[in-house]
Amino acid sequence: MFNRFHLLKWVVAFVLSLTLSDIAYAAPNVIKVEQKKDIKIVYDINQNDIEAGIGKALYYARGLLEAYKDQNVPMDQLHISLVIHGAAGYWLLKDEAYQNATGNPFDVNPNTKVVQELLDHGVSVELCHVTMKAHHWDASEILPGVKIVFDAYTRIVDLEMKGYAYIKFV
Repeated sequence: MFNRFHLLKWVVAFVLSLTLSDIAYAAPNVIKVEQKKDIKIVYDINQNDIEAGIGKALYYARGLLEAYKDQNVPMDQLHISLVIHGAAGYWLLKDEAYQNATGNPFDVNPNTKVVQELLDHGVSVELCHVTMKAHHWDASEILPGVKIVFDAYTRIVDLEMKGYAYIKFV
């Protein structure tokens, strides 16, 4: 017969096992970031890969912010630039231009919200002007807050020379 005492023992054991698994997960042998100040990262993004309905690189950039936050790195110590060019460029378009780029008059840009979230966290979201010219996009068609850079590669090199860690997003 299963009585309240057995149920209470089972619940206590279950809660204790969850607590111990959390402690094991945060074990001291897990290497965490040591550098917590002036962290500089540049993402090179030119592939049109989608994850969770948005540009995959945007999805992972948001995850990077969370990983640093979970390790108690102040957001003002992160200096992240997303340099977007090539096939991923249309992620940064306002809805009407996005519809023209996708060929679907009913599309809305699913990346708008995550781009704004990244901007709100201090991430520099940058679009290559050469990509814009190749697609005949005007600055008025670009999402608010997005910076336009002369070209992706010179921007990336410039940031690397300023000490930014390079991440090629593939």
